[in-house]
Amino acid sequence: MTANILVVDDDPVQRRLLKSAIERHGHVAHLADNGRAGLEMLKAAAVEYRVVVLDLVMPEMDGLQFLDALGDLGIEVPCIVQTGQSGIETIVQAMRAGAFDFVVKPVSPERIATAIANALKLDQREARAKAGRRGRNGAVGFSDIVSASPSMLRVLELAQRAAASGIPVVLEGESGVGKELVARAIQAASDRAGKPFVTVNCGAIPHNLVESILFGHEKGAFTGATERHSGKFADADGGTLFLDEIGDLPLEVQVKLLRAVQQGEIETVGANKVQKVDVRLISATNKDLIEEVKAGRFREDLYYRLNVFPITIPALRKRKEDIPHLVRVFLQRFSAEQKRRGTLTISGTAMALLTAYDWPGNIRQLENAMFRAVVLAEGNELTEADFPQIAAQVPGYLAPLTAPARLELAETGPAPRMDHAREADAAEARITRAAAASIASTSPAGDVRKLSEVEEELIRFALKFYRGQMSEVARKLGIGRSTLYRKLKDYGIDPDDPLQSAA
Repeated sequence: MTANILVVDDDPVQRRLLKSAIERHGHVAHLADNGRAGLEMLKAAAVEYRVVVLDLVMPEMDGLQFLDALGDLGIEVPCIVQTGQSGIETIVQAMRAGAFDFVVKPVSPERIATAIANALKLDQREARAKAGRRGRNGAVGFSDIVSASPSMLRVLELAQRAAASGIPVVLEGESGVGKELVARAIQAASDRAGKPFVTVNCGAIPHNLVESILFGHEKGAFTGATERHSGKFADADGGTLFLDEIGDLPLEVQVKLLRAVQQGEIETVGANKVQKVDVRLISATNKDLIEEVKAGRFREDLYYRLNVFPITIPALRKRKEDIPHLVRVFLQRFSAEQKRRGTLTISGTAMALLTAYDWPGNIRQLENAMFRAVVLAEGNELTEADFPQIAAQVPGYLAPLTAPARLELAETGPAPRMDHAREADAAEARITRAAAASIASTSPAGDVRKLSEVEEELIRFALKFYRGQMSEVARKLGIGRSTLYRKLKDYGIDPDDPLQSAA
């Protein structure tokens, strides 16, 4: 169902990205460049706005002032707050001011789409009825998960085994590796396919609201509880509840969660009786839960109850062979969603850049980078100039920036620096690029080197740079594949031996 969504943000690039993300999900985006302008649009009531996507930091009227003004005017519309600060104080302030949900920048298109979808389903009965239809019509299956990595294929094998039973699963891995995607695939392959799939980010909820959000509350149970709220467990009844960042749950809530897992019973806040629920629990964490148990921050009995079938999803930097596949999938998807006239491709140098980067934000960061690049693309081929924030973090990529890229980099700044522990994984790529500039044309004695020597060294470098993709190597060297294979034989180069290729 199409809805009118109001975007209030002073950042023109962010407005454009949000507009594209909203429209590709079938909604209509209306834009305001500050809080006061957005408030006037709501007061004019020329359009029925179903959801507001609101930035917190703006001139003239910031996000919190905007929320206060809505309350004073009695305008009831769910507001999704965007914040560059993930601190609990900022979140609590926004919640207290009436925010329905919040997202931390940079936000992926799927995350904002999920937040809008949730905001459009304020009626809990309607939400539960539609959850089943969403599962039947748009479920994510294992075939939708792109991977060429042996470690990730092992993950999918384990997940498929878990789907065959109702066993509790804990998905371990860094933020952005695709834990929710795997959880959805487990649901789709289980006997609960087509039933509600409800997600809760435990780390994004103020501690004083966790119990109410999970288990619900009765009207008048506490100050501000003006209506009865069913809670996420009740919403997921018959289906699956996905608890993301479960290691952030307060200890007092962990007690009630243990009861829900052991006995299938929940007790809403302010109620005097328990409620039976049938929920399959899938948890996810980026923490070492056993260390949390030792530190006294996670209950040991709950840990052993949940951690029956742990699956560890590797970080993207540890399965770089997946990057080209993911890039092509995102490129195809976003090109189609943006309804571009010509076919959008990506250059070999841009692909090499994306493969060389460590992606501390994992697949979510890669997806966001591809979405930005497609939206801002000026031509029919993405180059390294379309990824300015990534190029700024990988030595050797000093490509000229496109006009939108210059604007993006100027307003957002460079991407966060990579952790020192992760730089080792990118060292090989950095050394390779350095070698490109150091293929000498003269010998140490000052004589011009033999053509065959330079050619052999260049072929070895190209094989390493393009990771053995023979068609790409031949194309970039300007020779045919048959010629390339003949030269490999002449120089005794085995393209399948990375050490020999790098010699």
